[in-house]
Amino acid sequence: MIWAARIDDALQRLTRAQWVPQLLVRLFVGYFFLETGWGKIHNLAGMAERFADWGIPAPAFNAALSGWTEFLGGLLLVLGLFTRPACIPLFINMAVATLAVKLEKVSGLDDFVELDEPLYALSFLWLFFSGPGLISLDHLLEKVLREKYQAESRSPA
Repeated sequence: MIWAARIDDALQRLTRAQWVPQLLVRLFVGYFFLETGWGKIHNLAGMAERFADWGIPAPAFNAALSGWTEFLGGLLLVLGLFTRPACIPLFINMAVATLAVKLEKVSGLDDFVELDEPLYALSFLWLFFSGPGLISLDHLLEKVLREKYQAESRSPA
């Protein structure tokens, strides 16, 4: 039974360190999308042309939407600010990219799992459910607001 307690203790320590992968995924994926979004919004005409070639409706609008989604979403992820809400449009962006553009070239499961877009979509899904972690503006904001509302609830009306 001592080994079971040691394993449980080790798992508890690992759980407390969940902020490490949350931070690393946020920074890596966030920076990537910050950079790709920046490239798209500074070449909207070229991106609109590519979107038109892919058969995406309203290519100019959707190129701008995709670029700004990636840029602002990536920035928010890097900062760890509004992480969960930011993951929603980023996930949708990757789902659309997968379904509208990449899936045509997939002939089987091996091809599908080699695509980058589903992996990014899964990263956004994981961040949505796990949260931004301790090293984030979201965590700091939550802590400040929690202290503020606790202080207000203790003060006499």
